[in-house]
Amino acid sequence: MSNGVNPNNIFYFNKEFIDFDFVLHYSDLEEVVKKYKTQLNPEGKIYLLIDEIQNISEWERFVNSYSQDFTSEYELYISGSNSKMLSGELATLLSGRYVAFEVFPFSFREYLGITNQKLTKQSFVNYMESGGLPEFFSLSNEETKRHYTASVIDTVLLRDIIQHFSVKDPKLLEDVFVYLVNNASNLVSINKVVNFMETRGRKTTYDTVANYIGYIEDAFLMHKAERFDIKGKDTISGTSKYYANDLAFKNYLFSGFDYGIGYKLENLIYLELRRAGYEVYVGLIRNREVDFVAKKANDVLYVQCAYLIVDQHTVKREYASLEMIEDNYTKIVVSLDDVQLPQNKGIKHIQAWRLHEFLALERM
Repeated sequence: MSNGVNPNNIFYFNKEFIDFDFVLHYSDLEEVVKKYKTQLNPEGKIYLLIDEIQNISEWERFVNSYSQDFTSEYELYISGSNSKMLSGELATLLSGRYVAFEVFPFSFREYLGITNQKLTKQSFVNYMESGGLPEFFSLSNEETKRHYTASVIDTVLLRDIIQHFSVKDPKLLEDVFVYLVNNASNLVSINKVVNFMETRGRKTTYDTVANYIGYIEDAFLMHKAERFDIKGKDTISGTSKYYANDLAFKNYLFSGFDYGIGYKLENLIYLELRRAGYEVYVGLIRNREVDFVAKKANDVLYVQCAYLIVDQHTVKREYASLEMIEDNYTKIVVSLDDVQLPQNKGIKHIQAWRLHEFLALERM
């Protein structure tokens, strides 16, 4: 509108509004759009913005139809809360005609802008001990934030998973989610989750747990990082790491569980790499782990995370796996040290609260 687009040419529709409860099928949405065009008679390009479109049955047919309507000019913006929204047939039909953006909670840089804090180690720790859920910044106290975080989880589990997939054991789904949050940054296998549940008296199967973890990933509550053989250039099946979409899940819901600051740091670094557009894996070379292998187009970035590098023993431990990598891609160690360490055998040291600046330079 600020660029001169007539408001009559902008159609915004949010399926979560009660007014639109009657829109259940793509044909219902089509009728609403027709009524809009009849009453406002927009001229020129029409902008269609459809929010939470996955809650409309066969919505793909609506999108595909308007993307191929050459009698009028349309620009479509659709949003949804499922990672597979643009997979499969629709992606094939729209090939070359859409751009997908994955939206995360607020980054540390955005957190600084909202809270008017300066770029310091302390402000980064404040962010780490809170979270980036947007609603947080209009809430007055920690207890309200805790209730809000719980309501977000309850809503996503109920609306986006339990109802959508007709989950038969909602309590098990919740238990699996809690397990993943409390084991974020640790290697996890489905068999390990099954065995843990059985020790707690919850009988389940491999397939059920695998499905529930998949649903949790699809709803953007947790992210999976597969293991990657750096020398063999291939992924390794069996175990993976999972990272929370926001540390608020841990900080406000399960803070009583043992969970070191190093694990939180690793989680934040994973999210920052994803925001920067990287595909992120857990690296393995000669039986040693590299925390992250971040890949984007023809670029690779190797990342090791450390809470503090306090002595030469720690330096040797944290740098050793990176030193084994024989290619010439960038290698960095990220930590919370107050002093930035000099480059060591081509490996750069980055202070965690400055990682976003480093990644921005890498993209230039």
